[in-house]
Amino acid sequence: MVPFEVIASHPDFVVAHKPAGVSFHSEEESGFVALLAEQLGEQLYPVHRLDKVTSGLLVLARSSHAAARLTELFTNRAVDKFYLALIDSKPKKKQGWVKGDMAKSRRGTYKLLTSQDNPAVTRFYSASIAPGLRACLLKPYSGKTHQLRVALKSLSAPILGDVSYGGNEADRVYLHAYCLSFEWGNERMTFYALPQGGAQFAELADTEVMQSWAQPRELEW
Repeated sequence: MVPFEVIASHPDFVVAHKPAGVSFHSEEESGFVALLAEQLGEQLYPVHRLDKVTSGLLVLARSSHAAARLTELFTNRAVDKFYLALIDSKPKKKQGWVKGDMAKSRRGTYKLLTSQDNPAVTRFYSASIAPGLRACLLKPYSGKTHQLRVALKSLSAPILGDVSYGGNEADRVYLHAYCLSFEWGNERMTFYALPQGGAQFAELADTEVMQSWAQPRELEW
């Protein structure tokens, strides 16, 4: 297997790029955490996760102490996370909030409810990048399973390739963890990784839209 790309190496953690289609935890075969630990020759501690179909940035701690601190940051919503997605249908709205409780649906999927007792909260922007193709920049304010996939499905615009949620078939699910930012030791740490796999993501790379999203924390959220 081609080595995973390490975006940043810090004494307390590593930031690496998980390809789409690689499981986070080991299932029938070794998952991303185990494979990266083997690649680096050290024990790593997961502090958050990505779906198998999602590519992009993951932080893994290098000690149990760092893992506890990082887990606290994620739990307290002190980590800014930004995702890129592609959709090929017109959403009910082009930007704004998606809020609602989530409940299990069929075949391992989830659905968005109108109630807001413990809601999934997402804000997003979108822009056309080609005829029939829109890019979305999403910021989740909660950490629910399949949250972003369900959010876009609820807008009648499932992610391209996300067949489980009604998306059209494609060479991958077009969802990518693009940017992570958090405070560590009184310093703001911000990491980026552009999508690497997927023919349609190539459409996004050099667009004015992507240039305007180059520093997502600077946008109005």
